[in-house]
Amino acid sequence: MASLLYRIGRFAYDRRWLVIALWVVIIAAVGGSAAAFHGTTTNTFQIPGTETQRMLDKLKADLPSSAGGNATLVFESPDAPFAEAQRKDLSAALQKIKGLEGVQSVTDPFATQAQLDGATPQIADGEKQLNAAQSQLDAGKPQLDAAKAQLDASKAQLDAGQAQLDAQKRALAAQGLPEAAIAQATASAQAQLDAGRAQYEAGKAKYDAGAKQAADGAETIAQKKADLALGKRQADASAGLRFVSTDNRAAIAPIQFTKSTDSLPQSLRTQIQDIASSVNGVKGYASKELTQDINQIFGPAEAIGVAVAALVLIVMLGTFVAAGLPLVMALVGVAAGVGGTFALTGLIEMSSVTPMLGLMLGLAVGIDYSLFILNRHRNQLLNGMDPRESVALAIGTSGTAVVFAGLTVVIALVALVVPGLPFLAVMGVAAAATVAVAVLIAVTLLPAVLRLVGRRIVSKRRWAKADRENVKPGHEAEAARADLDKSNHGWGAWVTGHPWIAVVASVLLLGALTIPAAQLHLALPDGGADPVDSTSYKAYDATGRYFGAGMTGPIVVVGELPAGLDDTAAKVKQLDVVDQLRSVPGVVAAVPLALSPDHRTAVFRVVPTEGPASASTVQVVHDLRAEGPAIQSQTGVSIGLTGQTAANVDVTSKIADALPVYLAIVVGLSFLLLLLVFRSLLVPVLATAGFLLSLGAAFGSVVAVYQLGWLGPVFDVTHPGPILSFMPILLIGILFGLAMDYQVFITSGIRESFAHGQEAHLAVRTGFHHAAKVITAAAIIMVSVFAGFIFSHLTMVRPLGFGLALGVLLDAFMVRMTLVPAVMRLFGKAAWWLPRWLDRLLPDLDIEGAKLERTTAAARPRAEEEREPVGS
Repeated sequence: MASLLYRIGRFAYDRRWLVIALWVVIIAAVGGSAAAFHGTTTNTFQIPGTETQRMLDKLKADLPSSAGGNATLVFESPDAPFAEAQRKDLSAALQKIKGLEGVQSVTDPFATQAQLDGATPQIADGEKQLNAAQSQLDAGKPQLDAAKAQLDASKAQLDAGQAQLDAQKRALAAQGLPEAAIAQATASAQAQLDAGRAQYEAGKAKYDAGAKQAADGAETIAQKKADLALGKRQADASAGLRFVSTDNRAAIAPIQFTKSTDSLPQSLRTQIQDIASSVNGVKGYASKELTQDINQIFGPAEAIGVAVAALVLIVMLGTFVAAGLPLVMALVGVAAGVGGTFALTGLIEMSSVTPMLGLMLGLAVGIDYSLFILNRHRNQLLNGMDPRESVALAIGTSGTAVVFAGLTVVIALVALVVPGLPFLAVMGVAAAATVAVAVLIAVTLLPAVLRLVGRRIVSKRRWAKADRENVKPGHEAEAARADLDKSNHGWGAWVTGHPWIAVVASVLLLGALTIPAAQLHLALPDGGADPVDSTSYKAYDATGRYFGAGMTGPIVVVGELPAGLDDTAAKVKQLDVVDQLRSVPGVVAAVPLALSPDHRTAVFRVVPTEGPASASTVQVVHDLRAEGPAIQSQTGVSIGLTGQTAANVDVTSKIADALPVYLAIVVGLSFLLLLLVFRSLLVPVLATAGFLLSLGAAFGSVVAVYQLGWLGPVFDVTHPGPILSFMPILLIGILFGLAMDYQVFITSGIRESFAHGQEAHLAVRTGFHHAAKVITAAAIIMVSVFAGFIFSHLTMVRPLGFGLALGVLLDAFMVRMTLVPAVMRLFGKAAWWLPRWLDRLLPDLDIEGAKLERTTAAARPRAEEEREPVGS
C-alpha cells in the first residue's frame, strides 16, 4: 500500500496539470449533473414492508384522495375573538387555497365547527320531533283499533245476515218455488244486506288508508330514529375534536394535497403561506410540512465553523497558502461528494440530512486528511529533503495512514445498511462516498497542487531558521536531543508521569457525562423541535395551546370492511370501529374521515392526548395495533395504522432494535482493524473501550442538553424533547471512524518510537510529542466544523452536530491524548504483546510506511522521527 501510494504521489507531482485537469472535469461534470438532474429531499421516513407502508399503498390504490400529504394552517386572533368579517375573510382565503393546483381539499374550520356545535341541538330537536310524532302516532292507534273492531263487528253481522238469507232462499227453493219468485221474495232483504256490505267496504278502505298511513309513519319514525342514533354516535365520536377554539381566538384548517408534502413546489408553499397571512388582524401560521426548507444545506453557522478551522490552520501552519490548501481540498471534496449526492436526488429518495451529513463529514475529514499529509511534507522539506521526493514520501507514509483512517470511516458508514432502513442506508453510503472522495483528493490532487505552490507552504522566517540549523555540524543529533527534551514537558509528560491520576480522572469524567444517557428517548422531530421564532413552531405551539397537542400529529387508521355493505351498513360499521378506537387509553377523539366508493376501505382520524413525539402517543400507536384483533372479531373490520405519526414510531422502533447489532458490528470491526494495524492485543482493547467511553459521554451530553434541557439557552434549545431517532446510530458510525483516525495517528507515533529502540515508557512520551500538535489542531478543526452545525437552520442536524463536536473533543483529548498514553505507560512493553501464533497469522500492513522509508534512498534518518509541526 505504501509503495503504491508513493508512486501515485510522485505521478501526481510530475503530471500536476493532468491531475488538476481531471479533477476540474470531474467537478464540472458533477456540478452539471446536480444542476440538471437534482430532485427534492424529504423529511418523510418510511420503511418498506411495514404496516404503515402497506396501509399507505392500500390508500393509494383504493382511496387516492386520502393518500396525499397533509399540512395545517393555524389562525390566531390574539387581541380579541374573531370578528364576523374576519371569519368571512378567512373562509374566503381558504376557498382560494382550495383552488390552487396540487390542493386536494381544505377544511373550513368555521363551517366545520358550526356543524359540530350544531349537531347536539339538532339531535335534541330531532329527538323532540320524533317523540311528538311518536306520541301522535300512539294517540291515533286507539281510534284505528276501535274502527277495526267496528268493521269486524259489521262484517260479522253482515256475514250472519247473508247466511240467514241464503238459508231462507234454499228453503224456498225446496218448496218448489221458481228462482224468480225466490229473488222477488228476498229482494228487499238482499238489497239491505248489499247496502250494508258497500258501507262496510267504504269503511274498510278508509281504515286501510289510515292503517297504511300509521304504518308508514312508524317506519319513517324508525328510520329517523336510526339516522338520529347514527348522528348521535358521530357527534359522540367528535366530542373531543374542535376546529375553532372555545374562546373563538384560534382556528385550525387541515389541508390535503394530491401528493406528498415533500414533492410540493416551493411556489405552492409560498402561495399558501401568503394567502394565509393576508387577513387583517389575524396571524396565520403554517405547519412544519409547509415551511421546512430542506434544500439549503449551508448556512451562516456552518460558515463560522469553517472560518474557525481556517484560523486554526493559519496559526498552526504560519502561511495563508499552507492554511488554504486543506480548506481548498476539503471544499473540492465536498463539491464532488455532495454534488454527486444532489445529482442522485432525482432518482433516489433521500432524507434532507443526507447531503448535510456529507457536507459535515466532507469538510471535517477533508481538512484533517490533507493536514496530516501537508504537515509531514513540511517537516521533510525543512529537514532538507527534495520536494518531489518529499511529496511522494508523505503520500506513501502519512497518506497510507489517511487511507486506512478513511477506510474505517467508510466501513462504519457503509455498515448503516445493516439495520435494513433504506433512508439510513442511502445516508450512510452517500456520506461514505464523500469521505472516499476526500481520501482520493488527499492522495492525488493535493500532491499536484503542492508542486504548484512549492516552497510557499513554509514562511520565509521558518525557511531561514531551517537553513541555519541544517548547515550546523551534528545538527541531527542536536535536534534529537532537543526533541527528547521537549517530550519531557507539556501534557504528554504530565500524563505519563501521573498515569493513575489520568486514568481515574478520565474514566470518572466520561462516566459522569454518560449518566443522562439512561433516560434516552428516541423519536422523529415535530414542529416543537423548531426554533421558537419560526412559523412552524408557532403553528405547533398555538395548536397545542388551543386544541391540544394531539392535534399536531393525528394517527391515521385504515379499515378494510366486509363486502356487500350498503351505505347505511357501512356507516354503522365505521361507527362500530370508532367506538372501539375511542376506548383505547390516550385517545381524545376518533372520527370517520373517508369511505371508498365500494364501501370496502374506510379511513379514520384518531387524535391522541399528546404530540406525535411523546411517549404516550407511541404507546397509543402500540395499543391501537394491539386492539386490531379484537376490533376484527367484534366488527369484522381489519385495521392498520399509517400516516406520519405511525411511520415515525415504526422508524424509531426499527432503529432502536438495530442499534445494539450495529454497535456490536462497529466495536468488533474496531478491534479487528486495530489488531491488524498495531499487532497488539492491548491497543485494540484500549481503543475500543475508549471509544465506548467517549460515545457514552456524547450520548449522555446530547440527552442532557436536547432532551432534558440543561444549558438550553446556551445551545438555543427552547423546547427540549426526544432525540432524533437515527442520531445515535449515525453518531456511533461517524464517531467510531473519527476516533480510529486519532487512535491510528497517536498510536503509530508511539509504536514508531518503540520500534526504533526506545524503552516502552519513553516511547509513549516521545511518540505522543510527535503527534500531539497535529492531532490537537486536527481535533480543533473537526470540532469547529461540527460545532458550526449546532445552530444549523435544519433543527434535525443540531443534536448530531453537538454530539459529534463534543464526542470528537472528548475522544481526542480525554481518550486518545490522556487515557490511551496513560494506560500504555502503565503496561509498558506488555502493551505490544501478541501471541506468537497470532503474530504469524496476521499480515504486516505497515500502516506508517516504515518499510518504504527504509528503502527510499532520499528519505533522511531525521525525516522519520521529526513530526513536530512547524511554527510551534
